[in-house]
Amino acid sequence: MNRELTKKLAQRLRNRELKRPLRIMEVCGTHTVQFFKTGVKNLFPDGLELIDGPGCPVCVTENSYLDLAIETAGKYNAIVTTFGDMIKVPSSYSSLAREKARGMDIRIVYSPMDALNIAENNPGRETIFLSVGFETTAPAEAVTILEAMKRNLKNFSVLSGNKVTPPAVRALLEAGETKIDGFILPGHVSSIIGRAPWEFISEEFRLPGVISGFNSMDLVTGVITLLDLIEQGETETVNGYREAVREEGNRSAIGIIEKVYDRSDALWRGLGRIPMSGLEIKDTYSAFDTEKKLPAQAPPAVEHGGCRCGDLLRGLIIPPQCPLFGKTCTPENAVGPCMVSSEGPCSAYYRYGGGI
Repeated sequence: MNRELTKKLAQRLRNRELKRPLRIMEVCGTHTVQFFKTGVKNLFPDGLELIDGPGCPVCVTENSYLDLAIETAGKYNAIVTTFGDMIKVPSSYSSLAREKARGMDIRIVYSPMDALNIAENNPGRETIFLSVGFETTAPAEAVTILEAMKRNLKNFSVLSGNKVTPPAVRALLEAGETKIDGFILPGHVSSIIGRAPWEFISEEFRLPGVISGFNSMDLVTGVITLLDLIEQGETETVNGYREAVREEGNRSAIGIIEKVYDRSDALWRGLGRIPMSGLEIKDTYSAFDTEKKLPAQAPPAVEHGGCRCGDLLRGLIIPPQCPLFGKTCTPENAVGPCMVSSEGPCSAYYRYGGGI
């Protein structure tokens, strides 16, 4: 990264005079953190506001998913494997951390293949992998299901909470309740799906978008490009992360997703049920689909009173506007997933954005 060029661009962004107040939305959990952590957010000129969208997979996962995971594991005495971000996320009535303290066998893994190996080493018990993510993590989970079939493992299954991001952005725009002047689009997701799936933003909603990388120069350049597009009245979808993102995406990764998953309707926190926004395991691999293999029914899901995580994920508020932020809701005692996840907007704002 060219430091001198980055400094010049940073100064250019800081000194920019806007013709009118603007609101730009990012839809990537890593961007949420990096805007604060790199200090780029502090370079924004007067009148430029950054709002968060549905870009954190843990945050957009509704309580009903964890409710079902806990109910299923208890009913079948299963081993639950999960990435660490999910451990402290509150469900409707509990959390994985609380259930672990009560004796449930819950193990943190660093890849879905780790979960597969746990299943292989515990042949007498079902091992469930909690699969929560976007297009970025879905290929590895699909490969794991294929490997489970290859090894003929009878005691491994995946509870799929995977989602695809463009339908969520479409749903947000169709709702029309959030004023958005342009988008900083996700680099990791776009490295899988490519630039083309985002074109609907410009073609149908007449808004510009810029796919950005994650270092400070990427972010500064992305914001400057987006501001240029907005002020020139252009509605392009620009690929500003060419070293990782191709027009057509990663065809190999897309192919493995399409081999194992079908598109399905899915629930998103704050956005409700969005058509064709989920990834459901194909019937061909139903032996590894937790919901089909281990039927269970959780009590009706409930949200936690006062938590405005859903409003935050629609860009209606920023974290300090939630009445719980920094008071009853902190990273150590989180009420909602937006404060729990390392990529959650409340967590990022609390840790790097001036906190309370």
